[in-house]
This record gives sequence, C-alpha cells and structure tokens, in this order.
Amino acid sequence: MQGRFEGKTVLVTGAASGIGRETALAFARAGADLVLCDVGEKGLSTTADDVRALGRTVLARRVDVADREAMRAFAEEVHQGRAAVDVLVNNAGVGLSGGLLDTTLDDWDWIVGINLRGVIHGCHFFVPPMVRARNRGQVVNVSSMAGLLATAELTAYSTTKFGVFGLSEALRDELRAHGIGVTTVCPGFVDTPIVASTRPRGSYARADVQARIAAFYRRRGYGPERVAAAIVGAVARRREVLPVTPEAWATYLGKRLAPGATARAARWLADAIAKR
Repeated sequence: MQGRFEGKTVLVTGAASGIGRETALAFARAGADLVLCDVGEKGLSTTADDVRALGRTVLARRVDVADREAMRAFAEEVHQGRAAVDVLVNNAGVGLSGGLLDTTLDDWDWIVGINLRGVIHGCHFFVPPMVRARNRGQVVNVSSMAGLLATAELTAYSTTKFGVFGLSEALRDELRAHGIGVTTVCPGFVDTPIVASTRPRGSYARADVQARIAAFYRRRGYGPERVAAAIVGAVARRREVLPVTPEAWATYLGKRLAPGATARAARWLADAIAKR
C-alpha cells in the first residue's frame, strides 16, 4: 500500500491508542496526511509525532467526539485548510460490560454518547463536505463483532455497535449516488487498551473475572496493527463490511447461515472466558 494514499487526507478519531493509533500510522505509511483527535492528549501527541516522523503532515486536536460543539469547532478548523477529508475513520469508542439490570442510565449516557453519537457527529460534520467536494471518498465506521451478535454481558456495548452497523448500512445506501463508499469494520477479540479501560458491571466487576478476561486477550495476541492493515486494505478496495479476526468472520457468516448455533457458541465462549 506504499504511496497508495499519496495526496489524500485521512481523519481518525480515537487516535491516541489501539486501533485508532495504528490506523493513523498505517495510512501515513501509505502516503496519507492525517487529521487526528482523541481525549487522551499524551497518546495523541505521541501518535502525531510518529506520523510526522514518517514524513506526513498532521493536525491533532483534543476533542471529545460525544461533545457536539467540540466536534463542530474541530470540523470548522479542519475545513479551513481543505474542502473535505478523503477518508473519515470513526473509530473512537469505549467499553462497558454488564446486562440491563447492571447498567445505570448514566452508564447508558456515557457509552451511547461516545460509541454511537460520536460516530453520528463524525458523519454529520465531515460527510456533507465530502459530498460537496465530489471526492469519491470513503467513510469507515468501526463497529464490532458485538455489533453482529449480542450477549447479555455486553448489553449496552452491543446496542451501540449494532447502531453503528445500522447507521453504516443506511449511509452506504444514501452515499452510493455520490460515489462515496462506507466500510463497516467488525473486529473480534483484539488486544487493545479498551480491554483494561472497559467499565465492568455486575458479575464482570469481580477482580478474578477481570483478570481472566485480560489474560485471555493477552494470550489471544491479536494486535491492533493487524486491524489497521485490514482497514487500509478495505478502503483501497472499497469493501463494504470488514469482519476482522477469525471469530468475527465466523460470527458474521454464522449469524446468516446458522443463527441459533452461533448464539449458543457465543454463550459457551462468554461463559468459558469468565469461567462461570
């Protein structure tokens, strides 16, 4: 992909760590200039420095994607220097485990604000300029394997990720006439900082369960750089849905071909990870 995105501008939200950071670096290696945002200023600064070290220009700002006015101001600044970005990667996200009975309304406000409304804000403020610019760009919305199949342990998280998947599907239909593609990314078990930062509720809040989950992801050993490489390739090929990791592919296909068996397999896996 070296040079494939030369002259293009790619915006990545949640770029301070994990999939966002690695996606920014992967696009930089492919020749793109970057626009980055995150609430984690230290990590964001490190990512920006690493992009510059690759010879690319970068605009990096501390922005909470859940904050409508902050996103509006960010978009205004970005569009002062360019008519539109060429690739929009709505990646910023957080995790929350627990069922409906364990989840407070404050929890719902927090996770919906970032995981779903953050994607809506990204699309609202950056897609219309892409349409006006007629740049045949690409929107990348990061959903999840949990946006394909829901379990009780991830009720709120799955709700937001199903929402991202549905938004992407509708947006793809709308933007096709404008030559803009939409890629929905569905990672599976990927070892990123979101594992440690997920807010646990209910039985998942037990220290022993948290330790087993963290150990499972470490043993799994599937790093965010592999997701980033898949995203860059998917944008280059204008793919519509991108399951990442074997378990995400199995879920994506199984949900369509054998939904009952897939749901039972997911329940067995969730119980096995937590050893309940």
